[in-house]
Amino acid sequence: MKVLITGSNGQLGNELRLLSQSYPDFEFLFTDLDELDITSEVSVDKIFSEFSPRWVINCAAYTAVDKAEQEPEKAMMINALAPGILAKAANRNKARMIHISTDYVFDGRNFKPYNEADDKNPLGVYAKSKAAGEENVINYNASSIIIRTSWLYSAFGSNFVKTIRRVGSERGELKVVADQIGSPTWANDLAFAILTLIKTNAEAGLYHFANEGICSWYDFAKAIIEISGIHCKVNPTDTAGYPLPSPRPFYSVFDKSKYIAITQQSIPYWRDSLKKCIALLDEQS
Repeated sequence: MKVLITGSNGQLGNELRLLSQSYPDFEFLFTDLDELDITSEVSVDKIFSEFSPRWVINCAAYTAVDKAEQEPEKAMMINALAPGILAKAANRNKARMIHISTDYVFDGRNFKPYNEADDKNPLGVYAKSKAAGEENVINYNASSIIIRTSWLYSAFGSNFVKTIRRVGSERGELKVVADQIGSPTWANDLAFAILTLIKTNAEAGLYHFANEGICSWYDFAKAIIEISGIHCKVNPTDTAGYPLPSPRPFYSVFDKSKYIAITQQSIPYWRDSLKKCIALLDEQS
């Protein structure tokens, strides 16, 4: 089973690289911008011709949520156009595709966990680019799987966990938004979920995946500081007190019952996964 992975130098790509050692029946090709320009149909067709993947996992994305407000064309190129190019190539070569999307496709005004059938309402440039990417993937390759996730972190790359640990070590006090609710997701758990969907040859369509449990960014930061053993006071603030260029969804909780039913896999609780990630970060330092 040949699996092509794009954006392999990011959080999720690196976690897939680690897990790949446990999947000897799979032949992985890990690519990033140096090896594959996913915005170029010529480059994408060339790699399909040379490698002939059965599956493509698109981990590449423009994730600078606020910067996207000033770079809408770049965000749309990477998050909307490129997934469409990959989906077309996969379709031509009879390959299936897994594309990673986000909770930002929703406006965050729900009163219960979002399921896959809920209407999208993206608010900012980043959100709109990711929503357009979903549509392109579905339109160009009917066998594709789209996984929406939220609040991703890892021992790799830049993320909220690493930032809070660094800033918390430098300062005696922090303010963190307490009125945005969601579910943190360890990229290692998401990587496992992706490979599980491939192993089970899961049906095409939308899937929601995040770690179990819910919290605010304030709760998340408090847990990071506590588990890391850092002496820093974390204070709550509201979104109005921390204005940013791009709007954030206030409620990003997912209904994950579809993934659980199809894979028969339980999903780890967010604090348990956070402890594992922080243990890895402590080892690194």
